[in-house]
Amino acid sequence: MAGHSKWKNIQRRKNAQDAKRGKIFMKLAKEIYVAAKQGGGDPDANPGLRLAIDKAKAANMPNDNIDRAIKKATGNQSGEYYEEITYEGYGPGGVAVMVKCLTDNKNRTATNVRTAFNKNGGNLGESGCVAYLFDRKGYIVISREDLTVDEDDMLLEVIEVGAEEMETSEDAFEIFTAPENFNEVKQTLEQSGYTFKAAEMTMVPQTYAQVDEETAEKMYKLIDVLEEDDDVQEVYHNLNE
Repeated sequence: MAGHSKWKNIQRRKNAQDAKRGKIFMKLAKEIYVAAKQGGGDPDANPGLRLAIDKAKAANMPNDNIDRAIKKATGNQSGEYYEEITYEGYGPGGVAVMVKCLTDNKNRTATNVRTAFNKNGGNLGESGCVAYLFDRKGYIVISREDLTVDEDDMLLEVIEVGAEEMETSEDAFEIFTAPENFNEVKQTLEQSGYTFKAAEMTMVPQTYAQVDEETAEKMYKLIDVLEEDDDVQEVYHNLNE
């Protein structure tokens, strides 16, 4: 993980995502719906819902959209059911890929994901074929803009509140936590007055795949095609960018 900035990857893709804002809001609403359906509509009593709401707000999703998704999940009129499925495989150049989906039709989603891999230089594999290459982590990004704290002081502060590691770039502190410590670290930093550019559970590669520029472009195309699918929530990979 050292020396690799997940935040730069997020920023690199931001402009393309802005052009697909309606699709992103739809996927975020689905996450909120599932979290509220599973744990209730009160974010104070449902950490999963709180996390989904925070993620939606970070993407500037309107409050009306958020409230509508919660009401839909907790009302009696909705008969929708979404299942979480993760597909695993290899992209161009042997890059490890995990695709997290929320779907109401497994056959449709499996066909779409497999087609995306096959048509873009990848191979869909069996469950577990690349999962061992990733660690589940809490991930928090704090912008360095308007902050006076230096890297050493910030590192001490986040380690004291339970974080595992911190990466520093010119514009952000990237903080990684064990899954079980994520909510506590997040809440403590919020209480200290920090605001987040991102705060989510993610999959962090243990090692990164080095490929040439042409292969990297093919990998980006695969990511784009997967993210275009309405059932795909997240695409994790170990491409060294």
